[in-house]
Amino acid sequence: MKGAHAARRRTRFVAVIARQLDEIATGTVRVRTVPVTHHGRPRTWVVLADADGRQICAIDPEPHRAALGLLTRAFPSADWTKPRQYDARTGVLAVDEPTAPAGLAQVTR
Repeated sequence: MKGAHAARRRTRFVAVIARQLDEIATGTVRVRTVPVTHHGRPRTWVVLADADGRQICAIDPEPHRAALGLLTRAFPSADWTKPRQYDARTGVLAVDEPTAPAGLAQVTR
């Protein structure tokens, strides 16, 4: 019973975060964060993207701040000094590490 309860709670959590991201910037499915330094001060670069990975253009910085605030409150134990990617469809917050295309990983002899 505890497993089913936890699964329902997780499903609700994912749905709430997805709904709130969509309210912040319509169509947002992915949020990428990258810690940067600007004029010697730490900042976080935030990219909002749709389901196809296209960046949602928001001239106003407020949606980016709101999305970052939402995620930092939803995942308080995450290490935000590393690049992160959140997928609202799955509810997964992962470290966003650059990867090489699969073809580059193959070694030809």
